[in-house]
Amino acid sequence: MSRIGKMAIALPPKVEVNQRGTQVLVKGPKGTLSLDMHPDISLEVADAQLLVKRPSDGRRHRELHGLVRSLVQNMVTGVSAGFEKSLHIEGVGYRAQLQGKALTMSLGFSHPVTYAVPDDVTVEVKDQRGIAVRGIDKQRVGQVAAVIRGFKPPEPYKGTGIRYVDERIRRKEGKSGAK
Repeated sequence: MSRIGKMAIALPPKVEVNQRGTQVLVKGPKGTLSLDMHPDISLEVADAQLLVKRPSDGRRHRELHGLVRSLVQNMVTGVSAGFEKSLHIEGVGYRAQLQGKALTMSLGFSHPVTYAVPDDVTVEVKDQRGIAVRGIDKQRVGQVAAVIRGFKPPEPYKGTGIRYVDERIRRKEGKSGAK
């Protein structure tokens, strides 16, 4: 049995889970998320806990068991607490500012880089160097953070660019270190 799949999902007090056929709907204080899951996998709610069940020990069912459980767990966490990714901008003259629903960044290019923030994600700029991406969908938060980081990834020689706060950049020596 899948170690991930057999673990129960604890449901916070204000979160409700509804299943209609293959559609799973999770409602909570921060919003609503839905998921189309495989028709063979089912959900059971008992004592403020959610269990994911599979019909057999076949390879495909074992694969889906842990996957669906992780996706539903992320939905429950998202509608109750939300997700956040923090980014840091490193470099002389590099900065970011929020102009309405657009994030404008000065990253050493000849022009500022503008990114239109999606409606389901919020972006906050702290002291022109810190960016916080928040939302209820873990995949969307990670995707938006990766797109922002992709405008100027950290480079290994000077360490400048946009990086995740918990990311370590392996620094390299330049040409003069090769002697």
